[in-house]
Amino acid sequence: MISVRRILCPVDFSDLSRHALAHAAVLARWYEAELVTLYATPLAPDVPPLPMRMSSVLAPFDARAMAGELQAFAGPVTEGVARVQKIVRPGAAALVILDCARELEADLLVLGTHGRTGFERLMLGSVTEKVVRKAACPVLTIPRGAEARPDRPLFPRVLCGVDFAESSARALRYALSLAEEAEGRLSLLHVVEWLPEEPLPGAHGDAQLFQESLVTEARRRLAELVPREARDWCEVETSVRCGKPYQEILRAAAVDRAELIVLGVHGHGVIDRMLFGSTTQQVVRQALCPVLTVRT
Repeated sequence: MISVRRILCPVDFSDLSRHALAHAAVLARWYEAELVTLYATPLAPDVPPLPMRMSSVLAPFDARAMAGELQAFAGPVTEGVARVQKIVRPGAAALVILDCARELEADLLVLGTHGRTGFERLMLGSVTEKVVRKAACPVLTIPRGAEARPDRPLFPRVLCGVDFAESSARALRYALSLAEEAEGRLSLLHVVEWLPEEPLPGAHGDAQLFQESLVTEARRRLAELVPREARDWCEVETSVRCGKPYQEILRAAAVDRAELIVLGVHGHGVIDRMLFGSTTQQVVRQALCPVLTVRT
C-alpha cells in the first residue's frame, strides 16, 4: 500500500482551489495525514521565493494578514483533519509550491486545474502545468466538477495509462494500491500510437499484420504487469487501443466512468517535455475526473 503522511495543497482563494482543498482534506482524513495549505503571495518579477524561516521576518504584517485570510478560507474545509499546517510564503506560485513540496517532503500535492478559455487557460499553463511537470512527488489535479465524497474517500474506478516506461511502472503501483484499498476496479490501458498513412519499418508490406503484432505484444506485457494477488482485492481489466494516447485515455475514462486517471510522468529532458506536452498535459487539461501523475 502507498504511504501518505503529508499532503500539500496550494490555494489561491478561488472556488476551484477550495474544491481541491476539499479533496485534499478527505484524503488527509482517510490516510490520517498532515494537511499543509499553502498560499504564495506575489512578488516582483524574477524575485526567487524566500526560505520559510525568512518569510515572516521580512514581511511580518503581510504574512500575518494573509495568514488570517488563509485560516478563514481553509478552516471550515479542513475541519476534522487531525493535523493542519498553514503557510503563507512570498514568491512566484509555481516556484513556491515546488520549493515547499521539497522542504516539507510532501508525499502528495493536490491542486486544482483551471478552465479551457481565456485567463484560466493561461493560469493552468503557468502554475499547474509546471508543478505537474517538475514536482518530485505525485500530483493530484482536481478539475472543476469532480465531487469530493467524505463518505467515500477513495476511487472505486481507476484508469491507469501504461507505456511500459519506468514512470508508468511506478504509476501502476499507485493505481493498484488505490484500487485495492477501495476494493474497486482498475483498468490498465496501453495505446499503440498508430499513423497508418505513414510507412512503418518492419511491416513487410502488411501494415495491418504489423499493427496486430504490436497490439498482441502489448496485451501480453500488460497481463504480466498485474500481480496475481491483486485480483484478490480488486477487479483488474487490461485493454490496448490504437490512436493518439491522450485521446484514447480520455475516451476510455469516459466509457469506463473512471473516477481517477493515473499516469506516469517522465524526466526533465527535452524529449520528456515533448512527451508531457503531447499526452499528460492534454489529459490534465481535459479530464473530467481527477488525474494523479507519478514521476519516476
